Amino acid sequence: MSDAAMTIATTGTPAWRRTYRSLRDLLERVPFSLIQLAMRIAIGFVFFNAGLLKARSFDFAIKLFAQEYNLPLIPPELAARLAMISELSFPILLFLGLGTRFATLPLLVMTGVIVTLVYPASWVESLLWASVLLTLLTRGGGVFSLDYLIERWVARRASRPHFATRDRHRPPGSGSPLWRSIPIARCRRPPEPRRSPRRALRLRQRGLP
Repeated sequence: MSDAAMTIATTGTPAWRRTYRSLRDLLERVPFSLIQLAMRIAIGFVFFNAGLLKARSFDFAIKLFAQEYNLPLIPPELAARLAMISELSFPILLFLGLGTRFATLPLLVMTGVIVTLVYPASWVESLLWASVLLTLLTRGGGVFSLDYLIERWVARRASRPHFATRDRHRPPGSGSPLWRSIPIARCRRPPEPRRSPRRALRLRQRGLP
């Protein structure tokens, strides 16, 4: 009996299948945040480079919008300027991971306009862009983003004790921040000794309290 047959007989699983499972488990350990970071950088540079081209030759971009794109309901100058501003600003948010889900929305709108009104034949490339943008829209920017740091900071502030939250609204100079949680003993007068009825009657006859 061969070594492979003995391995299958002893373990019940072929060696190639066990190797495949180990490689699959190793690939599944790759953090999805690294993939999100690569998506943000890649799709961001696609739109950012297009915005740089429009900024360097804005007059040519206006002619392009007027003669080739022919967008309805919007003048070519305004369309070129809005496209340039969007392509230069929203990719920066993607690079930083700040407002990632919000930054994908205008880029998705631009992708839809390109595939429906400008270049319908380039639907494969537009579908690739939309897939990356939809992944970022539904999953966020990941761990390597400012959104994640802001969420952690907000959650940390929300998990503070309630008395610390109340003390933030206390006027300054009112003592220790734990002044509400420390019990303060009240000063009471010591109880007066009890008097017998005879002694009380004598003191009353003498005019004493």
